[in-house]
Amino acid sequence: MRPVGTAQELQRRRLRAVELVEQGESPDDVAHSFGCGRSSVSTWVKLAKGSLGKLAARPHPGPKPRLSGAQLGELETLLLQGAEAHGFRTVLWTAARVAELIERHFELHFHPEHVRKILNRRLHWTSQKPPKRAKGRDELAIAH
Repeated sequence: MRPVGTAQELQRRRLRAVELVEQGESPDDVAHSFGCGRSSVSTWVKLAKGSLGKLAARPHPGPKPRLSGAQLGELETLLLQGAEAHGFRTVLWTAARVAELIERHFELHFHPEHVRKILNRRLHWTSQKPPKRAKGRDELAIAH
């Protein structure tokens, strides 16, 4: 299983392990302190003797997004038109409504909670609560 950390952190960890072995620490002790196997430490030492570039960790790309960058731009344009323009009763966008919009326009099905993550992480939109107003509120009296 891949350890947690960025590619740079993993490379720094490997270089430090090689450094400790070269300073005289036993590979077993180094492996125990880094929480990895002895064979991993031995492999890192062998690779370091050849070339330090081989110790570099490859970034973990993760899954390819199902919505492309162009589709995200198009989605944002659709969202800016407002919910009423797309047949919803009120002006509010909910995650379920955005999921329905994505399914209508891009033929991709997303769970509303995942849509919330897409809006937040990729479009940098945050959840907003509309201000609550009393039903009997008299705007003219307040303005006066």
